[in-house]
Amino acid sequence: MAKSGLGSDPESCAAITVLSRAVKLDEEGRYQPALVCYQEGIDLLLQVLRGTKDPTKRSNLRKKISSYMDRAENIKKYLDQVKEDGKYHKQIKIEEDATGFGYETLFQEYLTESVTEVWIEDPYIRQTHQGFGNVQQSSGLNEIKESLRTHGVLLEVEYSSSLHDREIRFNNGWVIKIGRGLDYFKRPRGQFSLGYCDFDLRPCHETTVDIFHTKHTKQI
Repeated sequence: MAKSGLGSDPESCAAITVLSRAVKLDEEGRYQPALVCYQEGIDLLLQVLRGTKDPTKRSNLRKKISSYMDRAENIKKYLDQVKEDGKYHKQIKIEEDATGFGYETLFQEYLTESVTEVWIEDPYIRQTHQGFGNVQQSSGLNEIKESLRTHGVLLEVEYSSSLHDREIRFNNGWVIKIGRGLDYFKRPRGQFSLGYCDFDLRPCHETTVDIFHTKHTKQI
């Protein structure tokens, strides 16, 4: 389906590859990654369209783009409804040394305006790459607490000797579980290296992120 009527130029070949992947994922019922591939493939087809002058080819491309856009929109509506029903489950597999998985990138979609409280449970939250002791770590958390207070955010810290789960919960019902907890980033090579401040540019350890809604857990 993705190959019909497209040329052999680099842009067309890229569109064929991505859209073929989208169709395969769609047929397998893997709608979230399918939607991402459809969107990327549509963007590539639009680039091909802009570089095409032949009227017949342009007409065929428009039809294909329209068809893929309709399918992508239907998948988006379905996923939005699944989220609304609380049955949504998204799993992200972060590969070793992968980048582009900063906290904002992972959490922003679920941090809606309705979120007023966040709970973080992590057994190693006090450890850092510098290897400071618990006293210094507690001091650091207190410093964060006071800094947040100036922005109207209240931070409460509780310690447990039996905590083993790694979980982040928002009071709008979304739950995020990260296999390695929040410490899935590799140590930056230096203070001036890419990723020292921007976590999207920092390489990661291999881990898995599961995202779901509390409504879903109640139905199991």
